[in-house]
Amino acid sequence: MINKEHKEFYSVDMDSGWETPPGYPKGIEQLILSGSLDEAGKSGTRTRLLRFQPGIFTTKPFVHDYWEEVYLVSGDLTVGNDEQGQGGESFEPNTYACRPPGAFHGPFKSHDGCVLLEIHYYE
Repeated sequence: MINKEHKEFYSVDMDSGWETPPGYPKGIEQLILSGSLDEAGKSGTRTRLLRFQPGIFTTKPFVHDYWEEVYLVSGDLTVGNDEQGQGGESFEPNTYACRPPGAFHGPFKSHDGCVLLEIHYYE
């Protein structure tokens, strides 16, 4: 079941409403644009912005049981760094990833900060 409301174009407040998602370090924040994802019930869909502050990185790969589409809107994102934030492959804006359930991905870092558009959903 799709649980998103009808929304027409509106200005997104990029200054408020951000929160650190569970399991992410401080300095990575999400802003939910629409929908919700019920991970316990394995249903739903959500669209969010995810932003990294400059210099922030994660230390372990992520894996989840839902589909994930990611578009790098602005800034830089490095994929595959080590636990000290070193190494990995760097990506620039206008790059995209689509990951099926169970795909390991990351860790991630951003030198100068970035904003990602993410869509998560269960089949």
